[in-house]
Formats: sequence, C-alpha cells, structure tokens
Amino acid sequence: MSLKRKMPSLATQIFIGLILGVIFGALFPEIGKTLKPLGDAFIRMIKMIVVPLIFSSLIMGIAGTGDFKKLGILGGKAIIWFEFATTIALIIGLISVNVLQPGVGVTVQASASDAVTAAAGKHLDHVQMLLNIIPSNIVDAMSRQDMLQIIFFSCFFAVAAAAAGDNGRHVINLATDVANIMFKFTGYVMYLAPYGIFGSMAYTVGMYGLGMLLPLGKLIGSLYLTLIIFLAIVIGIAACLTKVNFYHLLRAIKEPLTLAFCTAASEAALPIAMEKLEKFGVPKHIVTFVLPLGYTFNLDGSTLYSALATVFIAQVYGIDFPIEAQILMLITLMLSTKGIAAVPGASLIVIAGTVTAFGLPVEGIAIILGVDRVLDMARTCCNVTGNCIAAVVVARWEKVLPDAVLQEAYKKNYND
Repeated sequence: MSLKRKMPSLATQIFIGLILGVIFGALFPEIGKTLKPLGDAFIRMIKMIVVPLIFSSLIMGIAGTGDFKKLGILGGKAIIWFEFATTIALIIGLISVNVLQPGVGVTVQASASDAVTAAAGKHLDHVQMLLNIIPSNIVDAMSRQDMLQIIFFSCFFAVAAAAAGDNGRHVINLATDVANIMFKFTGYVMYLAPYGIFGSMAYTVGMYGLGMLLPLGKLIGSLYLTLIIFLAIVIGIAACLTKVNFYHLLRAIKEPLTLAFCTAASEAALPIAMEKLEKFGVPKHIVTFVLPLGYTFNLDGSTLYSALATVFIAQVYGIDFPIEAQILMLITLMLSTKGIAAVPGASLIVIAGTVTAFGLPVEGIAIILGVDRVLDMARTCCNVTGNCIAAVVVARWEKVLPDAVLQEAYKKNYND
C-alpha cells in the first residue's frame, strides 16, 4: 500500500521561496538583480485579476439586497470600525516610538533625494480626493485600479441591476459566473506565487544587500514589534466584542498574509483573502464591500508607520518634539491618511507633509528609504490583517455570521 505524498501548503511554499530568494540574492547578487522580472510578472498577473473580481463580486453581493439603505448602514459600520482601529494604531505607534526611541544614536548620512524633494512639494487635497471618488470614466478608473471609484460605480450598478427586475437578472447571473471564474483563475495564478516571491526577494537582496539592514536595525525592530503589539490589542478587543476566536481566522488567512508580507503589495493578497474569508463563513456581500473599502480607508500599518517615522526623524536630528506637538501630529495623521491608497507615493507624501508642517527636516526621510522595502513588508501584512479582522467584525455586527457557522469554520481550520 503506497502512501500519497502530501504537498506543503501554499503558505509554506511561499515562505520557502522567500528564504531561498534571500539566500540566492546574498550569494549571487549580480544574478539576483536580473530576476526582478520574475517577481514583477507575478504581481502583474495578480493585478489583472483584481478589477474583474471586485466588480463582479460587488454586483453579485449587493444585488442580493438591492437596497441603498442597507448598503449605507453597512458602510457606516465599516467606517466606524476603521476609524477606531486607525486611532488605536496611531496611539500605539506614538507610545512605542517614545519608549523605544529608534532614532536616538542613528548617524545622519543622508541628503534629500529627488523623491523626497518631490514629495515635500506636494500636498493632499482632501476636497479633491472626495470628489475623485466619483469616476468620470469607469474604464479609466479600472485601468488605474482606483478601488474607491470602482466600488462607487459597482454599488450604483448593482442596485440598479436589482431594481431592474427580470431585465437585470441576466447581468447579475453573468456577474456571479464571472466571480466564480475569477476565483478559479486566482487558484491557477497562486501556483506561481513561490517563483514570483523567489525572484522578488533575490532582486531586493541582490540590489541592496543584507548590510542595508544593520544601520537602521533598531527602526526595523521597533516597527515590527509595534505592529505585533497593535494587532494583538486590536484582535483582543475584536474578540471581546464579537466572541470570535481570531486565532482560527489568522490560520485561515495565513496564505494571503504570507503573500502580502513577501510582495509588500496589498493587491497581491486581495483575491485570495476574499476567498479565504468566504470559506471562513463571512458572507460574500460583506467581503466584497468591506475588504476593498478597507484597502482605501483602513491602512492601519501604514498609518502607524507614518506616526513612528515622523517622530523617528525628530529623534535622529536631536530635535525636541514635545508630547503636545505629537498629539497634534496624531490628529493630523488621523485625517490625512484617509483615502490615500490610490495616490502614488502617498505614504511618502503624508510623512513629508507632516514633517514639514512641524518644522522637522524633510531630508530625514532619505534615511529610511534604503530599508523602506523591509518596512513596507510588515506594514502591508498589517494592513491586510486589519481589513480581514474588519470584515469579520462587521459581519458579526450585522448578525450574518452566526455561531454555528463559526464553529464549523473552527473545526475545518483545526483539521487542516
């Protein structure tokens, strides 16, 4: 009797690809530099899935209700949780950077690069940002993968399709078929994930070297530790409010989290995160609405990093940054980090604008650019985790994720 050999899970394969990529890039840096197209190709394949998946899934989910009032209530509950989580992230980031003081003792060896100078000259116009939620051309919005505009159009389209009755039924059925096909498509693309991760990490290490981590090791360690503490606190609060065992959720979404960490790209994890949440029991209309919305309004990792990086720069230059100024900075970031996901280089612009507004040297941003990829991996993973938690919280709040469904999900995760 022959035993069938079980393949490692996708998360394990991705992690192996990550480790091998780091080793290969360190041992053969020149060859590693040439492997960037391997990682880029995988990211592009993931991105080509996102728009049709979001569009079709939103139509399928929202058309089931066909009610703008229910949609507004759902969005309101999601925004309330997003704001709560963001506030916690900012507070924890502020406490951490003052306790750990990662900038103290760092030698200043940076001048303002072109990217920093360009970012310092920009500012975020939030009135225009709100106006830009409405797409003037949905095809253009889809080509740019502007999630907020796609969500806006899809919501109206879905409600109109539901209101059209029999005339809209064919479109809803088509959207359902497309969504199911795109989930199958995602499964095929994910077979390539370990190879894409290997190429991406080999390029990163080959280009920058492991030595780049040493001078700013305290900053890297501080951010990673702070993000872990933040997630532990948010998960604890969410568990108390919803009576959900989030350990099983983390097990269920380990593949999208590993993917988000390795690629430092939220879009790469979105399709598989949606699939895993549905298998966990979260209804499709919650997943397809809350998750894309969270990618725009609930960037907990990026928000926490913005607070930490700003105070870090003040510490590097030995500039006194009193607590009252830091609290004002916290309020500023609470507003300025909303809806920035679609803005190219948004994190850099937010930090540059905050640093300038509080009289700190903007060239300090150049110090952290060398390790930004390593920092981005952690904050992207945190962003994805926070949005998955938000989807579960909203589902429980809406009373559409009953205990019986959760218990079934727990058993499934325990057996996997």
